[in-house]
Amino acid sequence: MSSFTSPLIVRVTRKEKRPFRLERAFSYEVGTKGSGRRITVPAGFETDFASVPVGFRWLVPLVGRHGKAAVLHDWLYASGYLPRRRMADAVFFEAMGVLGVRPWRKWLVWLAVRVFGGRRWRKLRGRDHED
Repeated sequence: MSSFTSPLIVRVTRKEKRPFRLERAFSYEVGTKGSGRRITVPAGFETDFASVPVGFRWLVPLVGRHGKAAVLHDWLYASGYLPRRRMADAVFFEAMGVLGVRPWRKWLVWLAVRVFGGRRWRKLRGRDHED
């Protein structure tokens, strides 16, 4: 099973759009443990954890068990580390499972990302990097 290989340490920035900054890099190993496919989110990266509309935060909070996966996903979108949006969303889904996110919530959050994440991906990556 994949794993997060380091802790997530953030500081509040007081910025409205990206209110948290990573104090230290953290990593996630994709696929099976020992796969050697490691993704590292660098120190200084700014995130909002989960981009959940206000009306749905009772169902999916901004910060929770899915937090590390959400930060990893934000970085995958912002950095273009993976060439396809579908790949970034699949890593997010896998990472939520590693963190023990309840199956119904994992599927709900992943579905929301698939349905609504395209606009953000295109804005960050350009229209030539479609799903």
